[in-house]
Amino acid sequence: MKTVNDRSTKYPVDDIFLKRYSPRAMSGEPITKEELMTLFEAGRWAPSSMNAQPWRFVYAMSGTPSFEKLFSFIMDKNQVWAKNSSALIVLISKNNLDDGSFSIPHSFDTGAACENLALQATDMELISHAMGGFNKDMAKSTLAVSDEYTIEIMIAVGKPGKIEDLPEPLQVREKPSQRKNLEEIVFEGNFKNQK
Repeated sequence: MKTVNDRSTKYPVDDIFLKRYSPRAMSGEPITKEELMTLFEAGRWAPSSMNAQPWRFVYAMSGTPSFEKLFSFIMDKNQVWAKNSSALIVLISKNNLDDGSFSIPHSFDTGAACENLALQATDMELISHAMGGFNKDMAKSTLAVSDEYTIEIMIAVGKPGKIEDLPEPLQVREKPSQRKNLEEIVFEGNFKNQK
């Protein structure tokens, strides 16, 4: 057992899994394009069913018109903190395989790319915060995303900032969250329904 970041494990895992969480306090400092591309490079190497690689990233760096465009998709409650991010990313998945048949795990595979990006950000001491609180229809329309693709999530990336710069209700939440015990999520032989 180990404890890192006030998170404890029952079995040995790499520290990166305990260090990764989704803070909101960002400094507003820029990151370099090379740093951002390094995150996408990590995402590129995610596992992929049939090697379809359905993930697509649309990004904007802070201080650009594109940033304002992507920022406009975000709900007010997330704009409060996302305004200090260095980059915003819209993560999109391709629904079909190259032969035109539906890719059942396209969203799952794209989630793996998101996790790779998040782990790389943690390794680089950057913040990566995925959020569902944005207007998907607006993103789809504004970015001219066809029906062959699904808007999955938005990600704010930045350098760590001061917790006290967040609104007070968010300051309390600005810490690594815990996880359910293995006994609640892992079952041998049969599934166990829970309330």
